[in-house]
Amino acid sequence: MINEALVKQLAEEAIQGSSYFLVEVAVNPGAKINIELDSPNGITIEEVRKISRQVESGLDRDKEDFELTVSSPGLEKPFRVFPQYLKNVGRKVSVELIDGKKLEGQLLGATEVEIEVETKGKEKVEGKKSKQEVIRKHAIKMSDIKQTKVLISFK
Repeated sequence: MINEALVKQLAEEAIQGSSYFLVEVAVNPGAKINIELDSPNGITIEEVRKISRQVESGLDRDKEDFELTVSSPGLEKPFRVFPQYLKNVGRKVSVELIDGKKLEGQLLGATEVEIEVETKGKEKVEGKKSKQEVIRKHAIKMSDIKQTKVLISFK
């Protein structure tokens, strides 16, 4: 069985000194290795190929055959590591909280402790007949977040 810790170490060595960060490393049954990585500016196919070759060179196919997949996480997947929040500051996100509440708005900032999201909505304002657009800023603790995803817009 291929050791997940070894694969993670090889992946970290392959991206050392670059702006890339590991999102996930998994070794599944049948020696299927999946590495997801990203960077603040995205990643090209050529860069993925180079990192894949470097990781593969540290593994021994004669000892155990394996299938290696190196990719970026994709927009539809929830954030799994803090650098993904930093990469997506300024974008619209959907945040699902542990208590079941959902917020959709613009990610204004992120620290390892909390994120700030700006939401817009129509609410009844005292003294006004019709609902008015209200902009709110929400500070959300990372420990209260179940998952966060980028909202994809095709406008």
